[in-house]
Amino acid sequence: MTRAFLVIFAGLLFGFGLCVSQMVNPAKVLGFLDIAGLWDPSLAFVMMGALGVAAIGFPRILSRPKPLLEGDFFMPPRSGIDAPLIVGAIIFGIGWGLVGFCPGPAIASLAYGLLKSWLFVASMVIGMLAVRLVLGPRLLQPTP
Repeated sequence: MTRAFLVIFAGLLFGFGLCVSQMVNPAKVLGFLDIAGLWDPSLAFVMMGALGVAAIGFPRILSRPKPLLEGDFFMPPRSGIDAPLIVGAIIFGIGWGLVGFCPGPAIASLAYGLLKSWLFVASMVIGMLAVRLVLGPRLLQPTP
């Protein structure tokens, strides 16, 4: 019960932060990305705040022997830069630049009930399923 409550609370808090910071507003995000036009630098402050929290929080949390509510930390099996990482980053950047959504804020924006949010999330899920179908077990194998 405690774990479920904390997970729901953390998700709601994260979603609320995305809404307050306007990360769920594609127009605001696209304004931030439009450095050659009417650039809106306000999301840079959101990113700096997130980097500050992560820079302090990650080392502190990872110095513990285990998480509070799990038996072990679940860290990505891969490290380093490889072709799938580069291709994924390019696809992410193109999608973010075209529509102004990235996965977390897109899911949080579903609360507004906008068709474009639902279409984006549906497209994202279809893309994830397609990659899983094409790559299958190779997704979790380390690259040399």
